[in-house]
Amino acid sequence: MTADALLASLMAQAEGRGVDMVTLRALAEESSESGARRALAQLGLDDARARRDMDELRELLSAWRDAKRSAARAVAAWAVSVVLALLLIGLAVRLRLTELVTR
Repeated sequence: MTADALLASLMAQAEGRGVDMVTLRALAEESSESGARRALAQLGLDDARARRDMDELRELLSAWRDAKRSAARAVAAWAVSVVLALLLIGLAVRLRLTELVTR
């Protein structure tokens, strides 16, 4: 049973016993907010600097992704240069251009 289904079941059960829906919804909302605050506190994100810390982490992650992308492009450019150089060397050997250079 999912958490949403369990909550719906408990709310229906409480409503059947005479508790009104407004009270149940307020209770569910308050408990979820309390749980979220506890989870953030356990992660160390419950202070005033948490927003700035998360923004800095996002910037750092973005910079890391940019660096990976740039490194991949550099490797690809290097590989293409090597392949083209090998092709030119092969072409020079095939056309016997090396004999002209050595004379």
